[in-house]
Amino acid sequence: MQGELTVRDRYPPQYLAFLDRFNEGDYYTCHDLLEELWMEDRHNKFLQGLLQLAVALYHAELGNLRGARLMFSSAKGYLEPYRPRFWSLDVDGVVAYIDRCLAALPPQDRIPWDEARHLALPRLRLRLEADDG
Repeated sequence: MQGELTVRDRYPPQYLAFLDRFNEGDYYTCHDLLEELWMEDRHNKFLQGLLQLAVALYHAELGNLRGARLMFSSAKGYLEPYRPRFWSLDVDGVVAYIDRCLAALPPQDRIPWDEARHLALPRLRLRLEADDG
């Protein structure tokens, strides 16, 4: 007997793993997970936006603030058309998070790693929500 599918059953395993790794702060792995999926469908700008969000956070962790700003801005541009929600993700919330991150970044292009690891960037917990309608 087959039960009703959960919201997690509707999406590729790489996307689900991305959400889990993102919530753990493992942005490097996030990139690898979504890149594999995005390479299968390069027209999926939603995935590209999430991929670039992870890259932005990884750049920020390393102190490459210029790269972080560029990737945050690019991610926002890719995600905007998918508002308010897509693939059961609150895209409005993700875009607002990107804006908060951009506002929190220091103005320098680069800072030392030991300073970068103490950046007060906001945190975001990604979770799948009810049906997209």
